[in-house]
Amino acid sequence: MLPAHLNKSIDFLLSRIAERPSVALVLGSGLGQFADNIADAIHIPSTEIPNYPQSTVEGHKGHLVFGRVAERPVLLFQGRVHFYESRNLDGVLYPIRIAHALGVSTLVVTNAAGGINRSFLPGDLMLITDHINLNTQPYAWSVWNGHRSPYDGRLLQAARSAASGNSIGLREGIYVGVKGPSYETAAEVEAIRRLGGDAVGMSTVFEASLASSLGIRVLGISCITNLATGISKDKLSHAEVTEVGALARDKFSQLIRSILVLL
Repeated sequence: MLPAHLNKSIDFLLSRIAERPSVALVLGSGLGQFADNIADAIHIPSTEIPNYPQSTVEGHKGHLVFGRVAERPVLLFQGRVHFYESRNLDGVLYPIRIAHALGVSTLVVTNAAGGINRSFLPGDLMLITDHINLNTQPYAWSVWNGHRSPYDGRLLQAARSAASGNSIGLREGIYVGVKGPSYETAAEVEAIRRLGGDAVGMSTVFEASLASSLGIRVLGISCITNLATGISKDKLSHAEVTEVGALARDKFSQLIRSILVLL
């Protein structure tokens, strides 16, 4: 039985949609426009959904969009809530619990990330093979998924095939999640690199881990929107993150649609 607050959200959503989604996508900074071009779209502002957490970050529209991509019923989270916004892990994880309660079996989680790997360039897409959680908030028991990577091997292979078939360059690497909201110092970036991180950002690790623990297959994709401090000489800004994310959206959209065809 669902908790009362979650059940109220689900009842509201079921009153607005024609079919339950099988795939959900969390769209990170600069990638939200993917939701504007799907078939049979139903846009539901998160402000209308009972008990749903609200994002305060620019570039995170805060809509749930139901529709079809590659003939599959999908749910798109157009923006997310970050842990640093509220220090409330329940708010971060609420969209994942929504997806699970609606019957989603596959989650594609995306983000904008800073490039740690020196071979990466802004605009690159990186397939997340595993992650490292450097948040100060420890894993809750409901988020912990054991000693395995949350990212599904078959989905990783589908992404590689989709990228190859469309001549899309696709990097691979380990994503490191930090709390934020400030960007990392040069010393922190070097420490992350020595830990084995290829990209760093302020989301994803909790979402992916909870989804995997609930039996949802997870695929993660980072858009490398900037080079991290100490690698780039430029001062970092959120405007740069969203701008580069927008420039990468065409190949991102092509890749996601091609992956869904292969599922």
